[in-house]
Formats: sequence, structure tokens, C-alpha cells
Amino acid sequence: MTEGSVTTITNIPTKMAAVQLVGHGGLDQLVYRTDVPTPVAGPGEVLVKVGACALNNTEINTRTGWYDRVVEESVSEELGRSGRDDDAGATWNSAKMSFPRVQGASVAGTIVAVGDGVDESRIGTRIVVDPSVRDPKLPRRAQIVEYLGGDRDGGFAEYVHVPSVNAHHVSTDLSDAELATFPCSYDTAEEMLARTELGDGETVVVTGAAGGVGTATIQLAQARGARVIAIASAGKEARLRELSVDGFVPRDVPDLAAAVAAVIGDRGADVVIDVVGGSMFESLLLMLRRGGRYATAGAIGGPVSRIDLRELIYKDLELHGITNPTPETFARLVGLIEEGKIKPLVEEVFPLSKLSKAQETMLKRTHIGKIVVVPDGL
Repeated sequence: MTEGSVTTITNIPTKMAAVQLVGHGGLDQLVYRTDVPTPVAGPGEVLVKVGACALNNTEINTRTGWYDRVVEESVSEELGRSGRDDDAGATWNSAKMSFPRVQGASVAGTIVAVGDGVDESRIGTRIVVDPSVRDPKLPRRAQIVEYLGGDRDGGFAEYVHVPSVNAHHVSTDLSDAELATFPCSYDTAEEMLARTELGDGETVVVTGAAGGVGTATIQLAQARGARVIAIASAGKEARLRELSVDGFVPRDVPDLAAAVAAVIGDRGADVVIDVVGGSMFESLLLMLRRGGRYATAGAIGGPVSRIDLRELIYKDLELHGITNPTPETFARLVGLIEEGKIKPLVEEVFPLSKLSKAQETMLKRTHIGKIVVVPDGL
């Protein structure tokens, strides 16, 4: 059926259920509604019926205004629940955010309509969404112009529209809830490993190893033949050992660098993949060998860190900051999914109407892998 420049195969409702973020602040800023206008696929876009959307730190960071440069503390459980008492507020690229906004970066579902210029054969295709909307005319490391759920409406809804190029067909027996665990976490992890060129037989230290990016990094590093040392809270050791890590170090030991050295030896780690930052950062540089590589894509332990530049200079270290992965990285991730080389880790699934409860659960940091929401009734 064709309606103007939009082609569909189903009667799409004019209104949908969605959770709208109505302002920066606490969990009370997340409002579940059933009368939100259903988006329409524009030129070059597809409309996706959302099967599932996983939670990520970026949604909590955005809601609480943590990306604002005035913020120096970590997103604690209390801050995540209640928000800040000032007017801090910005997206990942320091832009001001417009409200209401439907968040949700990690979407899996089915294409139900296409906009002008998109082949109608895409309708009915099962897809997973690359959340990074890019302008290929910009420099390679600066191509991200919008991020799903932050700069444009995302997947905490029944429907979402995205550029056709961002909707990747995937052939798999995994459920939508399982598929939704891959965007944001696994492509970020894969980009960090690609940027640091982790190789077969090398040793990588992974911080925040129990979270979405951490567990993704473990699997992707193992696929490269690397030796993986996980850092996380002591209570998560047994479950991380089930992922066949080569070593485990509790994050709260008195001397983190010495504890890692006791596991891997005096030579040091080849690579550190970090999403914690904060006070841990200086210790992470100490555990790298000469010529070692460090990459970060998060700072759940706090955005401000101390650095001794002599450690960077005289060990000839490489430091990489990762905002979003390249399109080639996401395409490579889809291939790994289809080949069954990486496995989803779903901790818990909530109905969309309980998104606030899902975020509250995530803030407790007791989970392994990902928390996912699905539209009510699925």
C-alpha cells in the first residue's frame, strides 16, 4: 500500500505507546504515554516496528545531564534516580536537548514502511539498528551528527524511523530481545578493540567487565585470540569466570596495578579497555607495558581523572577516546552475530511501561550483560 511517498504493508496506527523524556532530572521525567504520534518514514528512511530496545548508560547520562561539562561526579544510584539539583543538561556532543524526547539507542525489530527512495523490498525485513547517524562528507572521526535516542527519537516506543542505511538486515534465530543487546555495547567494544589493534596472544585488561560493554569486550577479545583479564566488583567474579576470562581482579583492591601485575606478570598488559575512568584511570596506565594501548568509551566512575604525563610519554603509550564506531565496525558486528561468534547476555526483560523500573534496576549495577525493554503485550 502506498500513501504519498511512504510505502507500507500493514495498517500502522496513527498513535503509539512510547516513553517520553520530558526534561533533565530523575526517573519522574520518564512518562509513559499511549497517544504519541507514530513517526513517518521520510525520504531515505524506514519505519521500524520495535521488537525490543536495550538499556545503555547513555540514556541515564542524558536524562541526568551528566554530559554537561560542569558535572564532575559519577552517575551514582542516587543521582540516577533523583537527578541533579542544578540546570546541567547536554547531549553527548554538548548540544542542548529538545523535549519531549523518546530515548533508546539499541533497537531490534522489523521494517514496516519505507520512505521515498528506499526499495520496497525492505518491508518485512528483520533488522538491527546502527544508532549512529552519520554525514559521510565529514572527517572520518567526526561523522556522527545524530545519536539515536539523544539527538533524535529512539526505540523506547512501538515504532521508530531511522535512515535506511542504519537498518541492517540480520539473519539469525535470536529473539528481538537478544538482538537488541548488540547495538551500542558490542559495536562500541568492537571499535575500541579495532582502534587499539588487539591481536592474537595479547593481553587485554577490561574494566567494568560485568556491564554491557564489558561483557561484549570479553567475547570480542576472545574471538581475536586475546588473553582477557576482567576487573569488576568481587561479587561478580563467579559469573564472569563462566565467560572463560583468563583472570579476574576485584576493582576495590588497595593497589589495582599491583593486583593486575600479580595475575599477568611484570611485562604488563598490551591493551586496556576502560569504561570506568575516574580514580581508576591512573592505575590503568601503570599496568600497561611500554608501547601499550588504552581506549575508553565511558566514565561511570567519574569523568575527571589524574594523569602523570611521564607515564604517557616515557612508555610511548597510545590513548584512544571512542565516541561512536564506524559503519564498517557495525557491519562487521552484524557478520559476527550471523556467524554465531558472539552471544547475547540478557539479564532481565521489562515491559516498556516499566522503563523507569528497568533503569532503577540498572542503576544498582548488580546485573551481568544487558537489561531490555519490549513493547507491552509482547
